[in-house]
Amino acid sequence: MNTKKQEIADLQNSVTLDETDWRILAALQHDARLTNADLAEKIFLSPSPCLRRVRDLEQAGLIRRYVTLLDPIKLGLTVSVFIQVSLEKQMRDALDTFENSVLARDEVMECYLMTGDADYLLRVVVSDMQSLERFIVDYLAKIPGVSNIRSSFALKQVKYKTALPLPAKVAKVSNSRRYRSK
Repeated sequence: MNTKKQEIADLQNSVTLDETDWRILAALQHDARLTNADLAEKIFLSPSPCLRRVRDLEQAGLIRRYVTLLDPIKLGLTVSVFIQVSLEKQMRDALDTFENSVLARDEVMECYLMTGDADYLLRVVVSDMQSLERFIVDYLAKIPGVSNIRSSFALKQVKYKTALPLPAKVAKVSNSRRYRSK
């Protein structure tokens, strides 16, 4: 096992979450802009221990980063495409070359190494068909080792979410009971 994978495995084995940690994660997945005071109130904890727990979750790598989700349609990014890519050879060098090339492209929203017919599945978002054509012809097809490219256009986004499924008992953070300090 390589060093990075070992670090991840060690971290996953060493982190124990209690119900309060799960409530913090659920609340922050729903709204990462919560102030510490608001988060503490929402999870029924005082602010200082709440902040300490959030910092511990960040340090443990459970909270990787905080982001703002933008509306692609309102920003003119109206074409969403899933692209299957097959490589000539599935050797480590070829995989690394492809992955490093894809990591450099902002229009690639997601990239997965797959089993099945294609080696990779990409989700690409662009403004129009000409931008997609340029991406495929001028960039993707020129990556060394690419042998086949197939595209499928998303006609409609039926479901999109960023929140991971958490244990059911804590996934819903209640607003009915509030912490009040005296």
